[in-house]
This record gives sequence, C-alpha cells and structure tokens, in this order.
Amino acid sequence: MAETSNINKLNKRFRGFYPIVIDIETAGFNANKNALLEIALITLRMTHDGWLETDEKLHFHIEPFLGSVMIPEALAFNGIDPENPLRGAVSEDKALHAIFKVVHKGIREHDCNRAIIVAHNAHFDHSFLMAAAERVGLKRNPFHPFATFDTAALSGLVFGQTVLAKACSAANIPFDIAQAHSALYDTEQTATLFCELVNRWKRMGGWPLPIKNNTAQNHY
Repeated sequence: MAETSNINKLNKRFRGFYPIVIDIETAGFNANKNALLEIALITLRMTHDGWLETDEKLHFHIEPFLGSVMIPEALAFNGIDPENPLRGAVSEDKALHAIFKVVHKGIREHDCNRAIIVAHNAHFDHSFLMAAAERVGLKRNPFHPFATFDTAALSGLVFGQTVLAKACSAANIPFDIAQAHSALYDTEQTATLFCELVNRWKRMGGWPLPIKNNTAQNHY
C-alpha cells in the first residue's frame, strides 16, 4: 500500500517537477521588447488514486514595463487595451513576487525539486516569464530554465491536433471561442487538457510503469 501511495505522489509522477499551468498574453512576440500584459496560472495536485486535477488559480493584468513596445496587431488579436484603467493592472514585480510565492509553497508541500511550466506552445510563455523575472531582478526563480511540458506537442501526439481549441474538442473538453485569448480562460482550458492527457495515459495502462523483473534482467 505504501509503495502504491508513493507512486501516486505528484513528485514521483513528474520526476521531482512541480507542474504549473501558465498562459501569458502580450503585446508582441519578442520577450525582451514587447510588453507582458496578462498572466494566469493554475497549480495541480494528485489524488490518492493517482489522478491529476487542478488546484489553485492566480491571475493578474500587468502594466507594460517602461520602454516596452506595443504591436497593434497583437493588441487587436487578444483584445487588450493596456491603457484601460478598469484592467486593475499591477507591475511585473508585484505579480511575479505573488506567483513565485505560491509556486515555492507548492514545491515544498509536494516535496518537489523545482517547478516546470505547462503551456500550449510553451516556449512562448516560458520566454516571456523568464524575461520578466530577469527584468525585476528576482533571484530565486523556481522554474526550470529551459524545460517545459508543451500541451501543443502532447496533443499532436495523442489527438493529432495542435491548436488548443481543436485539441480540447478532440478530448471532449468544451471550448468557448469567444473567451479565447483571455489568459485565465486559456489557462483553465490548458490545465484541463493537460490533466486529461496525463489521466488518459493512466487509464490506458501506461502509468504506473510496469515493475522490472530484475531476475530476468540479470539472467540475460
């Protein structure tokens, strides 16, 4: 029983990584020049039976950093007006301090080594988060410096779909196009999709891994 319980812990499932689902909305594609305008994250947890599910949510509208460049096409795409006072935007520094505090707490509670970003086309979100953390001078960045879990790649493997809306549809997860490109909504959908990908692999018998027969290995 203890062995089964140990296998079902979050840190055992992902080799000591603490997965954090993130979506970021920006004013362009260059992480060092274009503003980070919105960020949302969802933490994950594992049930006693080894099923992955969503946990806490955190969401911030972000003030453009000083000297950042706004690409009109990017703003038209995500529908964000950086000058709208009703956004309730906060500085990158305030948002990232709050986010990193939650992540560090989760790492300790789940006995993990460090966090890893889960995102759809994860390189994009990872690059903007790392650039923002460097800008505000955060020293204890809990995230892996380059590794990610990319749900676009995973969905391409499992469902033959790499677009978030189409991958969710293939997984029978409702997706409202009208809410797309909101950081919080896309994070919620990505988190649900990632949990389905992981849990589907378990339902198919892919996890936990088969116990190795050491006697047979030694014999050959």
